[in-house]
Amino acid sequence: MSHRDAYEQKLRAKLDEWQAEIDKLKAQARGADADARIEREKEAERLEERREEVRRRLEELREAGDDAWDDIRAGAERAWESMSDAFEKARSRFK
Repeated sequence: MSHRDAYEQKLRAKLDEWQAEIDKLKAQARGADADARIEREKEAERLEERREEVRRRLEELREAGDDAWDDIRAGAERAWESMSDAFEKARSRFK
């Protein structure tokens, strides 16, 4: 497996993990009181938008030629870091 394939596989696994976290947040929202439910639903929506951005970056990576791959990977990593930060903030807020 090439370095590129391994990187893409790692990012796909993280996307799946993030989706599971979003689903968990949605489930928590269903069991919360009205104010907490609204807050959790909004946070889940924001996280889904960020996850979609990372997914789009992954697709760009898959389609990129070798010359552009490093540049696109840098953008994907920034999106990844932003998503990770958003999840950490959501986890700490809703624990």
